Amino acid sequence: MKLIILLATLLITFTVANGQHTLKGVIINEQGQPVPGASVTIKQKPGTRMATADTLGHYMLETPVPGKAEIIVTGIGYETVHEWLNLSKDTEYNVALYSKSAQLQAVEVLGRAARNYNSDYSFSATRTAILNKDLPQAIGTVTKEIMKDRQAFQLADAVKVIPGVVASSFYNQYSIRGISQNEEGQIVNGMRTRQYYFLQPLTANIERVEVLKGPASASFASVDPGGSINLVTKKPLATERKDVSLSAGSFNTIRGTLDFTGPLNKEKTLLYRLNGAYQRAQSYRDLVRNNALLISPSFSYIPNDKTAINVEIIYSDMEGNLDRGQPIFGAVAGKTNLASTPISLNLGAASDHFKSKEFIITSTFTQKFSEAISLNAAYMKQTWEEDLQEHRTTNAYAPDINNQPVTSMVGMQFVQRAQHWNTDNVNVYFNFRFATAAIKHELLVGYDLSSWRKMMGGGQNAARGYLLKDGSIASSFVPANAANYQTITYNGATLPKPNVAHFDLNNPSYTMRNINDYTFNSRVVIPSALTTIHALYVQEQLRWQKLIVLLGLRHDWFKDITNYKANRELSFTNSRLLPRIGVTYAATKQVNVYATYVEGYQPQSNTATLLPSTGSYLWTDQSAARFKPLISNLKEFGVKTAWWNGRLSANAAVFEINQQNLLMNANLPAYPDSVVTRGAERSRGFELDITGRLLPNWQVYASYSYIDARIMEDNNPALKDARKQNTPYNSANLWTRYDFRKNSRLKDIGIGAGVQHNGDRVPWFDRSFKTPAYTLLDLALYYHPGNGNMQLALNVNNVLNDTYWIGAQNYQRLFPGAPRNAMLTATYNF
Repeated sequence: MKLIILLATLLITFTVANGQHTLKGVIINEQGQPVPGASVTIKQKPGTRMATADTLGHYMLETPVPGKAEIIVTGIGYETVHEWLNLSKDTEYNVALYSKSAQLQAVEVLGRAARNYNSDYSFSATRTAILNKDLPQAIGTVTKEIMKDRQAFQLADAVKVIPGVVASSFYNQYSIRGISQNEEGQIVNGMRTRQYYFLQPLTANIERVEVLKGPASASFASVDPGGSINLVTKKPLATERKDVSLSAGSFNTIRGTLDFTGPLNKEKTLLYRLNGAYQRAQSYRDLVRNNALLISPSFSYIPNDKTAINVEIIYSDMEGNLDRGQPIFGAVAGKTNLASTPISLNLGAASDHFKSKEFIITSTFTQKFSEAISLNAAYMKQTWEEDLQEHRTTNAYAPDINNQPVTSMVGMQFVQRAQHWNTDNVNVYFNFRFATAAIKHELLVGYDLSSWRKMMGGGQNAARGYLLKDGSIASSFVPANAANYQTITYNGATLPKPNVAHFDLNNPSYTMRNINDYTFNSRVVIPSALTTIHALYVQEQLRWQKLIVLLGLRHDWFKDITNYKANRELSFTNSRLLPRIGVTYAATKQVNVYATYVEGYQPQSNTATLLPSTGSYLWTDQSAARFKPLISNLKEFGVKTAWWNGRLSANAAVFEINQQNLLMNANLPAYPDSVVTRGAERSRGFELDITGRLLPNWQVYASYSYIDARIMEDNNPALKDARKQNTPYNSANLWTRYDFRKNSRLKDIGIGAGVQHNGDRVPWFDRSFKTPAYTLLDLALYYHPGNGNMQLALNVNNVLNDTYWIGAQNYQRLFPGAPRNAMLTATYNF
């Protein structure tokens, strides 16, 4: 914490030392490009003053008379900005000018407005463009600028700065506001996808990551109560721009990205964007790799001021490992040092792999019939497939012939799995804008379809157990029948011969395994399945003077079919009416206060397997949908502020989330996978985030969260009011970048610094120990020679080389964080 205080002091010192004595700023367009030749006019007694922006969009005027002044900013082809400001001798005023086509988009078909750490609007929260300060619900946003400055190539690296969002493992798995995810797959541009969460998605094609806090059932179908992570992809820009980067760094990482965009015709009615990324990488974890290819073209057609169409493709081919984490065997509960085994230790084999291929095509369409009525429609098609091969522990020591554990030998099994998923999303709604007396209305009436299907042909094979002399396999060792088992010798001891060779903790061997040596004694068909949600919804957003009221009502019809179009087809249905109410009041020009209440609903399903207790339903003819749906609600109060013409925002919120009908293990030894609906949890907390520019050359993103998440009901009475797993009480993040001014000797240099703190956590399945709290320091150095088109960036993460764990399931599955690592990136714009 001393380091955080020191950095905060430095920030304040820089602010004081760089006080402004003129009116100056930068003028950009909706793509963040400078607008040379734009004019700034100040009308104020005793006269009118005017300045013209240079080729970089910068303008400067002598210090005006302090007081109220009329400001007019114009540019050819752009809408005029006209407003009144209170000027002083240290005023700075930056402006984003919008072209006519950019202002008309009702759905996102054009790129984001500015190149800042903060994004001041969202489409996903209400399905219409709404300023974040007017939204009566907390939303955390990570823009591509933060991801680029931090070299956050994967989603977990991006979202860690958002308050209340913490990773639970190596996987694409998070706890949001103390509530663990139960849905697999990302939300992309407001549409649900389905894929296993074992590999981290890349961010090269992502414009911003939005985390809508609390149940977002009014916007998305079947959502997690803690919050929803929405990935907003990069859209075409109306100006030509190309960006290529090459990176190399720790863990044998090599990657390259490209981002090309611009108009395809003279009229600039047809725009394109092409994003691509390629990575070859290993890890600080033994045998683990993370190789990926991403190709994502996008096209927008805007023939006039009434029609807009966007078509986008995402192709992702990823190959890595299902990393089960660092194991410790023979641990003494609550006493064993988590570093007693190397954080690199992996019990897998060199031939293991986890491969996934994903193809997404999305089309959006908007038609404005009049200023009062418009139609918006979107369709997404996703296909996903996996190919898994892994060696993993049986979580037990190898027995000797007398059934005594050999504590240096760990029992192993081999698993291979393949499956295919198809997903369809449809969203259609009408938007009506009208006024009654002094009240302005924006009314939405719409329909949603979300359908995800596990295709026939999926299955999982496993090899485990012990070899008998007749060549068959025994699933376990029975001492009374020891004479029937084949045997091996280890350190003078006789052991029953395993189907899959044991892992020697004293002498790890990572040779290639020949899977033809195994006898597969478990072959399981993954049942085909179809889960469908239909929904009708209505949303009213009314504005009266300083008051905004957001009302929503959504009705979901859910159907889950196991063994779809096969023998023993079985289906379950659910439906629910979901209300939403939020109120925002503009207390001052800079400060909005809000309150909200929203309900969530998440039917249990054989496609929702992320919580550890429900995974067994992947293999059964039954479905978790026969249990009561998980229901939730959010109560939240907050303050949202915007300062310095919106350059800096600060938001705070207090909240309570309740969820019930969690599927919990029934604790029946004879039926270890049996579950019951008997769970309830409550999470209360406080969040704070500060984002934006303290100066034109100084950006900051800071956040803090306090979360008290409790188990309110469980089949184990001892857990009532116990602390929720994998949730730190306190977490905080700070990231800042400062670029030295053009008149400085260090004019081509920029520096970045980040601090991340997370408190201790209780593991998923073992409450006898905690993963310790940690505080990490990250640093970055940027070189931008001659303020030209090239930038070199050197990022060093975990500078102090601390050993830490981002989460744990038990002593056999710990998830250690990365040691000190560095990445050098060269980026060229042309």
